[in-house]
Amino acid sequence: MAQDETLDLIEEITRTDGTKYREIGNMVQNGRAELAVERGFLKEVRILQLNIPHSQNVAKYEQYVNDNFVMQDESMDHWDEWKKTPAAEQMVSDILTENHIG
Repeated sequence: MAQDETLDLIEEITRTDGTKYREIGNMVQNGRAELAVERGFLKEVRILQLNIPHSQNVAKYEQYVNDNFVMQDESMDHWDEWKKTPAAEQMVSDILTENHIG
């Protein structure tokens, strides 16, 4: 299941029920999210910041994602939201703070 994704952007994803969450991703993952919008699995996705610095928090979260998830391919029939442990939630929160996204 291990992969080697480099995470370098922050996006806001709106679920079909209208709730939103922020994710640290990359252009491939963002493209998959856009495809999920086209297919009705998500309501909206938008990039909040590109080319975020590769901080220690980003490196740790990247490792978490690479160890626990596989990037969906174009044949997806649903959206896989990356479920986060409390530690992973804290990493994302710290990354948002580092990048001045409240």
